[in-house]
Amino acid sequence: EQEDQECSETHMSVLWYAGQLAITYYDTEDCSVYCMPDTPDNEDLKLLHKVVGEVNPQCIVTSAKQDQNIAQFLTNLTATAGEKNAGKPEIVLFPNIDFGLEVSKQRILSRQFPFIPSHMTPTEKILYLSSIIPFESPLMIRSLGGLLKFLDRRRVGVELEESTIAVPILAFKKFVLSDIVNMDQDTYCVLQIFKSDIHPSVYKLSSGLKEGFSLYGILNRCRCKWGEKLLRLWLTRPTQNLTELNKRLDVIHFFLQAQNHETLLTLQNCLKNIKNVHLILKRMTLSHTKVGDWQALYKTVYSAMCLRDTCRSLPNTIELFQTITRVFTDDLYYIASLISKVVDFEGSISENRFTVRSNVDPTIDEKKRKLMGLSDFLTEVARKELETLDNRIPSCCVIYIPLIGFLLSIPRLPTMVDKSDFEIKGLDFMFLSEDKLHYRSDRTKELDSLLGDLHCEIRDQETLIMHQLQTKILEKSEVLNSVIEYTAHLDVLLALAVMARENGYCRPRFTHRHGFHIKDGRHPLMELCAKTFVANPVNSGEATGRIKIITGPNSSGKSIYLKQVGLIVFMALIGSYVPAAEAEIGVIDGIYTRIHSRESVSVGLSTFMIDLNQVAKAVNNATERSLVLVDEFGKGTNTLDGLSLLAAVVRYWISQGTHCPQVFVSTNFHSLMQLELLPDTPLVEYLTMETHQDGDELIFFYQIKPGMSAVSHAANIATLAGMPSKIIERGVEVSELIRNGKAIKRIDNPSKEDQMEKCKSVVEKFLHLDLDDPHVDLEEFMCKEVLPSAASVL
Repeated sequence: EQEDQECSETHMSVLWYAGQLAITYYDTEDCSVYCMPDTPDNEDLKLLHKVVGEVNPQCIVTSAKQDQNIAQFLTNLTATAGEKNAGKPEIVLFPNIDFGLEVSKQRILSRQFPFIPSHMTPTEKILYLSSIIPFESPLMIRSLGGLLKFLDRRRVGVELEESTIAVPILAFKKFVLSDIVNMDQDTYCVLQIFKSDIHPSVYKLSSGLKEGFSLYGILNRCRCKWGEKLLRLWLTRPTQNLTELNKRLDVIHFFLQAQNHETLLTLQNCLKNIKNVHLILKRMTLSHTKVGDWQALYKTVYSAMCLRDTCRSLPNTIELFQTITRVFTDDLYYIASLISKVVDFEGSISENRFTVRSNVDPTIDEKKRKLMGLSDFLTEVARKELETLDNRIPSCCVIYIPLIGFLLSIPRLPTMVDKSDFEIKGLDFMFLSEDKLHYRSDRTKELDSLLGDLHCEIRDQETLIMHQLQTKILEKSEVLNSVIEYTAHLDVLLALAVMARENGYCRPRFTHRHGFHIKDGRHPLMELCAKTFVANPVNSGEATGRIKIITGPNSSGKSIYLKQVGLIVFMALIGSYVPAAEAEIGVIDGIYTRIHSRESVSVGLSTFMIDLNQVAKAVNNATERSLVLVDEFGKGTNTLDGLSLLAAVVRYWISQGTHCPQVFVSTNFHSLMQLELLPDTPLVEYLTMETHQDGDELIFFYQIKPGMSAVSHAANIATLAGMPSKIIERGVEVSELIRNGKAIKRIDNPSKEDQMEKCKSVVEKFLHLDLDDPHVDLEEFMCKEVLPSAASVL
């Protein structure tokens, strides 16, 4: 398991020319090269920024002859990584000639790939590669050529191997970012989609973090490692592709039916045995295969065949079942039968090396028979040797040591002290070990010539068979890569089905209209923590109610409601069931938030400036198909300025008419409504969180309803927070005075007796002054004595 968690690295090659972006990268974890065909990208390189943020490469390779835009991008990238204390990606520049189109094509075609059958002719190889590499994307081919040059120069993953061993590339895969919903890191953070906690185990503190209480954490019911990786990938790539989303929902719907529950459990039991095939194939290319790898591969292949057989009995109307049935070919049976016929698992475990079953190679079987009968034969040889030895030697034995051969072993006699005492006529002394003297005799030399080094010969021949077996399996590696890909899909969808069943989620319906309608929506994380959770509806139309202004006391549930809306929409966009009674989701191209202020020390910005940046992203990028969540914007500065900014931002969206995004704003700026700072329009809908004042106690219903809240009930919230009553009473008093436009009276004024004493003291000091004395400074006396006393009295 520790070996399965090897630290993976990603090395990326990037080219941008004439508005086209090409990216290829190599992932050491699965030894695959991912290619993104030539894709339009503007001079701001937003697409490149998203890909780099998602892939997080350790090294970026590009041409030394590049456009100024990408040069500036790479400079800013390393600077930003430094500010965030993240690992800076290494920037490697190669001469532009290394990215030449013809040079790159030749580099690709001349390379030996283990997944290409060795019997293919050069022409067949070109045709084969053209089916998996988009040669019609010239910029991508140039990027791939530069990447291969870099891998060969750095020898990534094979640094300690012989120079003849190339960096293993087990597959070419397509990397696509189409139809992705735009979400920044702040949105992922505030919606708690991912959350990293320090690992509680003292043994794993150095290995990093563990997943905390997050959406990924509760959805992750996956049974294999590749399912977990794909689930994380889906969460980082919410999609607008309704066809793909409905395919995922169809699978979940099938497994939620009661009659299919047993099938779900059967499939999950099979998925538990899907191991790290990519790592095994990598070791095969390097000839580093271990005993456990053969067991893991056999379990994986056998489980994959069980998955295929199960999917064959399921409805063909679901595409995933069809694909698994078609892609999991009989090559799996071929691999499984090869392994079961060749590998001796019991012998391999006992000897901790690859061993071959009997009846596979007659030569090996003959040598093993000789080796098994060797014990009795050596006993007979030792008896004959003892007859020729000195009578003082009580016993002897003949042993076999690999790489050394057959030796005569004699116990050390008390008279044998020095090395000269070890000499025995007719025997060649070899070494002393554990009071045993080891010699070569004529008979042992004869045994060496007759039997040879059986152990090494058997091992060498078994190693040769292992290499032949590895070659056969690598030629069929395409089906193994397909197993990993589609079992991961199945694993994720089964996990989502289990979560939907346990928590009563519903299937979202997608529409091409703007807006969404959610009945009895719930927060997927909060409902697991709270004893009771109050469900709330969400209704946002195309022409009415696109902008929601939500008011209510603190702690009444406004922020939870905003996050609940964001999470339900997000879960629908990854193809999951959602926590609601019913949900209809319109087209969404981005989710923007201003809810929590990020940590501001390392970025060198004030908290309010960070809030402004987050709102600016929404204002500048949100379209009519976007969802915007804004919580308490403007509270980080002067009340009047904050209110003005909030009103200006909302009015800007109102001015866009029906082309404005779906906006949810929670605020405690009641003046926004009282002063009528927003125009009266059907686009705006006012909502409030329902509460009830029972004497001094404030009761929260956590139910949203139409209307506005006129008071914040700050005193009641302060009481719940444990604030001292005197402070609360004074706060209420000051608030009432400000609200009624009256002066605020100080509560620390001195008594009249103290004031009289101060006045008397000043008068006495004045009377004691000698006004005829030229050294007396009346101005100083007025400043130090009279004026301070007068100020305190008045």
